Amino acid sequence: MEYRNLGRTGLKVSEVCLGAMHFGGPTDEQTSVRILDEFADVGGTFVDTADVYNAGESEAVLGRWLKGRDRDAFVIATKVYGAMGDGPNDDGLSRKHILSAVEASLRRLGTDYIDLYYTHVWDTATPIEETLATLDTLVTSGKVRYLGASNVTGWQLQKAIDLAGPNRYVALQPLYNLLDREAEWELLAICRNEGLGVMPWSPLRAGWLAGRFHRGMEAPPADSRVAAAADRGLLEAWDYYDNERTWSVLDALHDIAAATGRSVSQIALRWLIQTEPVTAPIMGPRTLEHYVDNIGAVGWSLTEEQLDRLTAVSEKQPVYPYDLLRNFQR
Repeated sequence: MEYRNLGRTGLKVSEVCLGAMHFGGPTDEQTSVRILDEFADVGGTFVDTADVYNAGESEAVLGRWLKGRDRDAFVIATKVYGAMGDGPNDDGLSRKHILSAVEASLRRLGTDYIDLYYTHVWDTATPIEETLATLDTLVTSGKVRYLGASNVTGWQLQKAIDLAGPNRYVALQPLYNLLDREAEWELLAICRNEGLGVMPWSPLRAGWLAGRFHRGMEAPPADSRVAAAADRGLLEAWDYYDNERTWSVLDALHDIAAATGRSVSQIALRWLIQTEPVTAPIMGPRTLEHYVDNIGAVGWSLTEEQLDRLTAVSEKQPVYPYDLLRNFQR
């Protein structure tokens, strides 16, 4: 395992982050603990969760695992925004909700501080000044060490950075993978310019990049997240990605996997690990088998030729104004 600085900060994190989204839900506690143990044994230090994951159970499972361990050996990230109750102030990024949510997360995690605290989604109902002032209070009080954002637009991220004091966002958690590269149009440019670390979520796009999909398929596997996504109206559904670009990306992944003796998911994760300005992709295994496969993405490298092939075949044609600006900048 290698370690990287989180953006311009002095905080070092493992080159992959273990996502705990399934812990305490689809992944039972015994399996969750086994995955955490395995991750720690190979030098993994960076674990990501959120208060809304399985109604707080993900944080609780992680907190019980942390007991008896050296807390300072791990970088724990969690998030605030989602509804944790039925009341009118049980979600969002208001001062009231953030202060209540951070105390609840600290209790579930069994710790007195959170290393990286993300705002999970931009809150259109709360002035950003209120949110930023509250987050600053958490850092100055010692309850939070660093701040991050997730699921924001470019102008929202830049405005939050410009308005914040010294305790500003230092990390971004965007959707970013070989099929979803829109973050390059604006968000990653901001991260480079402002020195934010980048932790992509859904690096395997709900299984699309995990090896089960290939050209010639006419429908997703019945037991896959992609099949279930259509009923929930999620973008990872079959109809959204069933196109020539997707199949070309998958062709390249399968070719490189065969040539290297690696799995398709390892190739997809490795592309992210080696792509600037990514700090650590968040792998979210549901089973121990998924974890064992995913962790195989560390300890080796794709060649420049392989990286270039994946980057070229997955390039997404930008829309206005990004297409116009790109042509002028070239």
